[in-house]
Amino acid sequence: RAGRRELLLGATTPDPAPVPEEPASTTRHLAAANPFTFSERSAMIRADLAAARVDLRRVAILPFPIHEPERWNRYLPAGTTHFIRVFSAWEAEKASRLRARGFAVIELPAPPAKGVSGTAVRRRLAEGGDWKQLVPPAVVRLLEEKGRSKRRHRLRPRGGLLVISLLFRTAPSLA
Repeated sequence: RAGRRELLLGATTPDPAPVPEEPASTTRHLAAANPFTFSERSAMIRADLAAARVDLRRVAILPFPIHEPERWNRYLPAGTTHFIRVFSAWEAEKASRLRARGFAVIELPAPPAKGVSGTAVRRRLAEGGDWKQLVPPAVVRLLEEKGRSKRRHRLRPRGGLLVISLLFRTAPSLA
């Protein structure tokens, strides 16, 4: 829609199908990488954005098959600009892949220290530890209301590894 700004958030592993191994992220292919469904992850993101007073009418959370670039045009509107905060080699690799397919990419500066990792959150959830101070309050409420924080069996790593994913404490501005 011309003149309308929207925030499109892509969930890069939207389904439990096998994920290929990635040299830039050696653990993201493991089942423990995404213990929550696409729907559950979308609900967590929307809850946090709503708590930050982001206009949810201007937000869409899309499944985004990062490992299948031939399908990207089916999910993204033409002219979509991608904003990526590069914390690791994996985010740099995603930016590179998007550019190679002709998408505009703006890399956002990473803060000096990320502070919280998905690995730490999942580890504490799996072990029954204190995880609540690591995620936004809206996400804590959602996980507790739905009983999702109790599903430790889905959070247990395989092969002794846990995968990093983020629950952001701050939401982007849609000014």
